[in-house]
Formats: sequence, structure tokens, C-alpha cells
Amino acid sequence: MAWIDLIREPEATGSLSKLYESSRNRAGYIAQIIQVMSRDANVAAESMRFYARLMKSPNALDAARRELLAAVVSNVNDCYY
Repeated sequence: MAWIDLIREPEATGSLSKLYESSRNRAGYIAQIIQVMSRDANVAAESMRFYARLMKSPNALDAARRELLAAVVSNVNDCYY
């Protein structure tokens, strides 16, 4: 199994701290996928922007289908969604 040394919330500084704060304010917690990207706060922030454009903006799929697709892919990957 791979191991990634995460930067936990109490140790986060600068832009990572702001990203964590934003995540906690939005969802009430910091998602593991954000923590996995904690070693590069810029990549994490860009990934979250991409996610928002893909999943939260109008596009060819309605919101229900986007969520269903995400759930199916997570299940296939044996990933908690």
C-alpha cells in the first residue's frame, strides 16, 4: 500500500491553511482527497477548482447524473465517496 505523509490541519500554513479553512467552512470537515494533495497546496487548489467546474457548473450532464457517475467510479475504484 502506498503511503503519503499528509500535512494535518494544525501544521498547515499559508495557502494550504486557507484551503483547509475553506474546505472546513464549506463541508464541515476536510476531505481526505484534499489532505492527500496537501504536499502541494497549488495543485490541491487547482484540483478543487477543476472539480467545481466539472461537478458544480452547468454542462452536458445534469447534476444528478454527474453525482451518479462519480459514485459509480468511486465504487469501481473501491474508494469511499
